[in-house]
Amino acid sequence: MARVKSADKIEEGGIFALYSKELREDLVGLAYYGMYALQHRGQASAGFSIFDTISGDRQRQKTVKGGGLVSDVFTEKYLRGYDGNILIGHLKYATEGGASRHSYQPLRGESALGKLSIVHNGNLINGQELKQKLMENGSLFQTKTDTEIILKLIGKNAKYGYREGMLKTLKELEGAFAIAVILGNKLIGARDPLGIRPLCLGRTEDGIYVLSSESCALDGIGAEFIRDIEPGEVVIIDEHGVESIVYDVREKKYYSSFEYIYFARPDSIIDGLSVYHVRHESGRLLYEQDPIEADLVIGVPDSGIPAAIGFSEASGIPYGAALVKNKYIGRTFILPTQEMRERSVKVKLNPMKSLIKGKRIVVVDDSLVRGTTSKILIKILFEAGAKEVHFRLASPVVISESYFGVNIIGKELIGNIMTVEEIRKEIGATTLGYLSYRNMKKALEDRDVNLDSFKKDEETGDKSE
Repeated sequence: MARVKSADKIEEGGIFALYSKELREDLVGLAYYGMYALQHRGQASAGFSIFDTISGDRQRQKTVKGGGLVSDVFTEKYLRGYDGNILIGHLKYATEGGASRHSYQPLRGESALGKLSIVHNGNLINGQELKQKLMENGSLFQTKTDTEIILKLIGKNAKYGYREGMLKTLKELEGAFAIAVILGNKLIGARDPLGIRPLCLGRTEDGIYVLSSESCALDGIGAEFIRDIEPGEVVIIDEHGVESIVYDVREKKYYSSFEYIYFARPDSIIDGLSVYHVRHESGRLLYEQDPIEADLVIGVPDSGIPAAIGFSEASGIPYGAALVKNKYIGRTFILPTQEMRERSVKVKLNPMKSLIKGKRIVVVDDSLVRGTTSKILIKILFEAGAKEVHFRLASPVVISESYFGVNIIGKELIGNIMTVEEIRKEIGATTLGYLSYRNMKKALEDRDVNLDSFKKDEETGDKSE
């Protein structure tokens, strides 16, 4: 599938939504904590729409969004200033090309059922085709996003009612998506038929329903996890509770491996599988397939740490927190010069020389895409006094782009143009090893997870039986 080149089209991120039967003054505050727990899913922008569908005859709404982190957008003015009973929130994943302010979510519109607001995580295969049809029927577009296409479709189909309108819309969509919609007086959530994008349902002790990209956000506001929204399911939440409709059933699912490898927080459970367990098991299997003698195991913060702990436990080699992460540094890949990028990595990941000097180090990371940061990191570790640096990846070799997983051009993937040995020389590691394809499947408990981006079992160093 062709890569989506526009930054406005790269719509990975996080979704958080709340429904209350009663008018509340603390919905924005609850959303703040829930979305803060999902901050890892998006740092480019944050936003929310809050609706009051209870007071008076006229529906009230307010939408706030802006570039940056949750704490940048959710200022005291908004935390205290708005009451309502339905809220949807969104975090946009940072991309190299950035994104226009027009693409920040939520997006709003009008419909036969009342005011409409939507947040979306995903990519549509047939987005351009749908957009063209809508434009031929008089629709105007302000953004290049798939989100606006879905918004226009819902608005068009709302004349058929909540259930039929949503079903008609969802059946027109092809691709990866999780959405949360405020339509009239209802909160609606839906997930693509293949289950590519995650979405779960929870409830607070005082009866507020929650939709979230990850279960960790439920923990952040003290909500109980009820269940994952099933692939091909839409839920309509109102004063009567939760209505579930399965609109599309597929025999095979296509869950994203990158949720377990990289995107999701380790304390989340996605589709019944613990993210921490997958990463920890990947590290344990890494050692079993390619045993090595060393003095210290370290993990690249944050997603590489569970795998490093697993590697340490399997090998008996001590684990050490020898890389200190500065969480406040910006994106390194957008800096204009190699010198600036290298300096930025040094600020972002500072080695503890007292733990590293004279040691044979095993470094465990989640994946290797371009190799630029890994090369700088290995150089930093040698400069800190490491005797050897053995680099291990808790996923197989990435050789192709995935429309549903990671938006990277194939020619930018180092695994697509070099052998493992050539990559080792390029990044400067003493040895280099990837988790085998077979062991990746094993760590994922042989679930229906998309592994199309990874190389099959060749040149991985897998010596396990």
